[in-house]
Amino acid sequence: MIKTLHVTLAYITVAGFLLRAYWSFAVSDNLQKKWIRIAPHVIDTLLLICGVSLAISLSLNLASGWLVAKLIGLLTYIGFGVMTLRGTGRVKVVGLLGALLAVTYIFLVAHSKSPWLA
Repeated sequence: MIKTLHVTLAYITVAGFLLRAYWSFAVSDNLQKKWIRIAPHVIDTLLLICGVSLAISLSLNLASGWLVAKLIGLLTYIGFGVMTLRGTGRVKVVGLLGALLAVTYIFLVAHSKSPWLA
């Protein structure tokens, strides 16, 4: 159950990011709506809580290489996401591409349980 919720929240957060990235490129007023600014934080907090709960329930070593790789990927995704949503011009494009690569890496590491995608 926790794993299903974690995976579902991961897809929701990426879909939400893509929607906000679209609005950012389109210079939409939607990005200024209060619930749109708050919802990603709520979803991401739940995602992180589920991830930690899942790791604990499966007795995973929290210093495991693939979990650390996912966390580094997450920080990278956040950094590129900020570039996408707050940047301009090429910075915005680089941010979007970097965020998409980072989240792809996170998903692949989660599936393979290896930081090297082997």
